[in-house]
Amino acid sequence: MSESLKATLSPWLRLLARRPRRLAIGVLLLVVTVFSAVGLLALSGWFIAASALTGIALAMGLAASLDVYVPGGGIRFFAVSRTVARYLERLYNHDTVLRLLADLRGRLFGAMARLDDRSLARQRSSDWLNRLTADIDTLDSLYLRLLAPPAVALVAVVLVAAFLALWVPAAGLAVAALLLPTWVWLTAGQARLGMAASRRQVGHLQRLRSQAIEYLTGLAELEAYGSRAWHRRGFRQREDALRRDQRRTGRLAAFGTALVNLMVGLGMVATLWLAAAAWQQEAIGGPILVMLPLAVFAIGEALALLPAAFTQLGATRGAAERLNAVERASESVPEGGNVELPAGALSLRLEAVSLHYPGALAPALRNIAFELMPGERLALSGASGAGKSSVAALLTRRLPPSQGVIILADVPLEQVDERSLRERVAILGQRIDLFQGSLATNLRLAAPEASESRLWQALAAVDLAQWAESLPHGLATRVGEGGRALSGGQARRLALARLMLRDPGLVILDEPFAGLDADTVARLSPRLDQWLQGRSVLYLVHQLDGGGFEPPGITRERRLEQGELTVCAKSEYPSG
Repeated sequence: MSESLKATLSPWLRLLARRPRRLAIGVLLLVVTVFSAVGLLALSGWFIAASALTGIALAMGLAASLDVYVPGGGIRFFAVSRTVARYLERLYNHDTVLRLLADLRGRLFGAMARLDDRSLARQRSSDWLNRLTADIDTLDSLYLRLLAPPAVALVAVVLVAAFLALWVPAAGLAVAALLLPTWVWLTAGQARLGMAASRRQVGHLQRLRSQAIEYLTGLAELEAYGSRAWHRRGFRQREDALRRDQRRTGRLAAFGTALVNLMVGLGMVATLWLAAAAWQQEAIGGPILVMLPLAVFAIGEALALLPAAFTQLGATRGAAERLNAVERASESVPEGGNVELPAGALSLRLEAVSLHYPGALAPALRNIAFELMPGERLALSGASGAGKSSVAALLTRRLPPSQGVIILADVPLEQVDERSLRERVAILGQRIDLFQGSLATNLRLAAPEASESRLWQALAAVDLAQWAESLPHGLATRVGEGGRALSGGQARRLALARLMLRDPGLVILDEPFAGLDADTVARLSPRLDQWLQGRSVLYLVHQLDGGGFEPPGITRERRLEQGELTVCAKSEYPSG
């Protein structure tokens, strides 16, 4: 195993090592399964041969006897232990792997949750999904196929060779000389030959999944622009490349399986020949002569697991490399400090803040500077693309500023404790994130301990209580993936209700009533105004003064144009 491969797999091996007891029990069950198979076949051969020779002797009138109870009991014991051990091994080891996959997914999701928007934007959403699903699933082979089976197979070869040597030393040496190099080839050799093709194969699968998701989500646009045929050609080219690599790895795995059969067969022939020579010299009996080659034959069951697993080692390596990249990216994102934000309305100050996205032709924000006093409501207006969402991303620490300082409650933003920041700063963005759960589950994301009465109050504040009461399942009604069971206006109001279950000191509202009709806005605006009392508010809107939504209680307006703050014609508003 090369150093680079060790470095790639070591983080995940350390994660496996957190469950040493489960791993040891799984290996023990695998050992019992293999040696029960060896014992069953070898003892059955001995017993059949001994019974036949005893019967021949009795037919010839010779005095002979055979204790059928001990070997018969042994055969039944090995038959039962093999069946039970195999069942328990499959059940226990797969349960262990599922637990490990849960650990892996939790670890990876935690790493992805720490990434800022800049890091997340470097990959498609389908690529992130692929890492959480396919790449994690690929790592299940790390223990189930790449660690335990080769170790058990090596132990089986050594012990069977030692067992043979007890009766015929030359046979033990011959089997060791044949099967130990075979074991080395099945692990190192198969992995080396299949490394490149299996790594490419996983990459092709990842791109095919991503292309399929993108193709289906953008099907209407592809149809409108007549691009479906072009995308299908790209799909077929990727499929052809995948098939070529699959054929290569399939041929390599088949070669490994054929090699197992060949070397085990040669080991049986060598053992039979050497045992027959020992029998001629009356060093061993006839039943032993039959038992020894059958013991060699039984090793094939352990070795047969290795070719396909190690041919696909490159896939496991590639998945681990992509997951390691996520971990490294998350480690490079600052985690924040340990300063807790105070209760009540929070002050905010931006000093010469600029933001430049990697690869962008121009900065998204240039030397932004403004101040929000505790309890004040500031409207930051600007056309689409002016930089309003970038400001929101900076204030919620989803992006770090390229230069400048952000002061929140007289504390530099990078020194604020992460949990405190999430509790004390709330945002309602233009994109509404709802999960495939019930109304209650989506609301309780903001307040996990909220009672049902409090949830109903929040829905009533956004004019959704009567609608929810009319549903057959009430708060248990599922909203569908991404809230697809709801209309756009209902999803927006549900997100607003979720926001109102919080108790933040700074509220960022990005077009809070976008997509709602004028009558609904007229009903909700006073309720929102009442909830915002005693909080600092930053509105992000396209236009004020009748050209768009005018927030309640606004005190000042600043306008963004192409990432720079400009002087407004009317920047001061009466309080209240």
